[in-house]
Amino acid sequence: MSEQVGPASPAGPVASATAGAAAGAAGLSASASTGTGGQDVAPFVSQVPGTPVSFPSYHGRPVSWVAVSLIMVAFVAGGLALVFGPTWWLFWAALGLAAVGGLLALATGIFDDWY
Repeated sequence: MSEQVGPASPAGPVASATAGAAAGAAGLSASASTGTGGQDVAPFVSQVPGTPVSFPSYHGRPVSWVAVSLIMVAFVAGGLALVFGPTWWLFWAALGLAAVGGLLALATGIFDDWY
């Protein structure tokens, strides 16, 4: 029960966490920047919606965008071929284009484009 976090007030645990982080950044001794039990005190990050937090931006590689664009164009063309026809040659061409886009995505490792 003693490890629970209290409310985010200036006198609560938030102030001690930011003070510990500031002490660690200033290069003070390790005992000044650690909490009870020798644990490092992490700086407080607010979880309140609307609070600005900066994350690194990563929007994927260009080859991944090409593969996804091919697949999207193929699905739209195949769908339009079925709605306004059915125009079977366009449907099968779109299916082939979607397969090429899928193979391109798998060959270039599109699932490795996570953060």
